[in-house]
Amino acid sequence: MPVITLLTDFGTHDAYVAIMKGVILRINPRATIVDITHWIDSQDVHQAAYAIASSYRYFPSETVHIVVVDPGVGSRRAVVALGLEGQTFLAPDNGVLSPFLENQPIEKIVKVENTEFFLKPVSRTFHGRDVFAPVGAHLSLGLPLDRLGASIESDALVRLDLVQARLEKDGRISGTVIDVDRFGNLITNIDWPFVKRHYPAADHNSLRLAIGRQRLNCLSPTYDSVKPGTPLVLVGSRGFFEISVNQGNAARFFAARTGTSISVMIDSAHPQ
Repeated sequence: MPVITLLTDFGTHDAYVAIMKGVILRINPRATIVDITHWIDSQDVHQAAYAIASSYRYFPSETVHIVVVDPGVGSRRAVVALGLEGQTFLAPDNGVLSPFLENQPIEKIVKVENTEFFLKPVSRTFHGRDVFAPVGAHLSLGLPLDRLGASIESDALVRLDLVQARLEKDGRISGTVIDVDRFGNLITNIDWPFVKRHYPAADHNSLRLAIGRQRLNCLSPTYDSVKPGTPLVLVGSRGFFEISVNQGNAARFFAARTGTSISVMIDSAHPQ
């Protein structure tokens, strides 16, 4: 059964998401539609890029991923379809597919221009309904990417300057909060492999993480490793360091949000 995922900043208060699903199901009634999230912060392309990059690998081959976080809707920005690892990604060319453009085995990228597969007339404000939903539905039925438009190279796509963790001259690893989930957990862009690459002798007990003026010691295995109301750092489900508060809200505790800077130090270890 074909799988189509939706990732938007539409929320669920209005009918926009339901309308997209209706369009898809009229074209492919057998489609299974999965909501990755509709609560991306309004027009936050960076957040959407991280969300799709951390989600797609858990879906089966031939899944069609529709990403509609589109500040440029109605403008001259392009719509693109990208094939990767047997899956297809349909999105505006605004950088949201940036995580897939570096060292990834891209199979094909096309510019979506064939209006045969659009709803008519095409609204200037709701391409989710008139472009992305119908094109995604046709792709789920086996439509070849070549039917949508001409092939383009990855260098032609808009790329975001995605913030990467980095090793500073003073030995700190600097990073940032890339997402805040509904529980208030702060997901960072630092993962354990990056730390071990620069500090091979590091272990969970040697970690020191600073956020604002506060410092957290060691990497905890689970939320309940500390008392309720106590902050901690652990490796979250996305594989990144996550700052949390047991039975609390880390975003409120640290007055932090997406973009808040963090740093990691390792005791008794040196960059290799």
